[in-house]
Amino acid sequence: MMKAERKTRGKPSKVNQLPDAIKNKLDQLLRDGRLTQTAILEKINKMIDEAELDEDEQLSKSGLNRYSNKMQAIGSRIAQARAVSEQWVAKLGDKPSGDVSKILIEMVRTLAFDSVLDASNSDEPVHPKFIKDLAIGIEKLEKAATESTKREKEIRKAFAEEAAALVEDAAVQAGLTTDGANAIKREILGIA
Repeated sequence: MMKAERKTRGKPSKVNQLPDAIKNKLDQLLRDGRLTQTAILEKINKMIDEAELDEDEQLSKSGLNRYSNKMQAIGSRIAQARAVSEQWVAKLGDKPSGDVSKILIEMVRTLAFDSVLDASNSDEPVHPKFIKDLAIGIEKLEKAATESTKREKEIRKAFAEEAAALVEDAAVQAGLTTDGANAIKREILGIA
């Protein structure tokens, strides 16, 4: 029994094998939400007949239900991701983009971790291409994190230098000596 199940695993579903026009109509009807799955099934199977596809290309109730549930789950994840990103954008406002980069990098790290966890819990062997792609992805992710940190440090340094120059000018205009102004400037720049 297990061997029979494994033979079908990885085979595209009937829905995914439909011609684009029929699959697009199915997706549209499911997104619309005005029809029951039974009504959608009738419409799609009628389109399959009209397209003169084989009778075994007809969708079953359970196949349509599985596809619908999968699409709802994907839609829910997309909606959640949008909501989270909107919350973070609202929270960060006009703060430096480095914060957004850090959030995105952490999200990708989490996705990579989830993928590895899923692969390790699967009965299927992990494909070497997956491992290679994951390694390349992690390398690029860490490079992006390093670049983001470097960029953030450069922005802070430039800001400190501008502030120090302004304070130095203001201190001199306020009557401080050049040495006093330089001392304040060194404090701002973190130079002991």
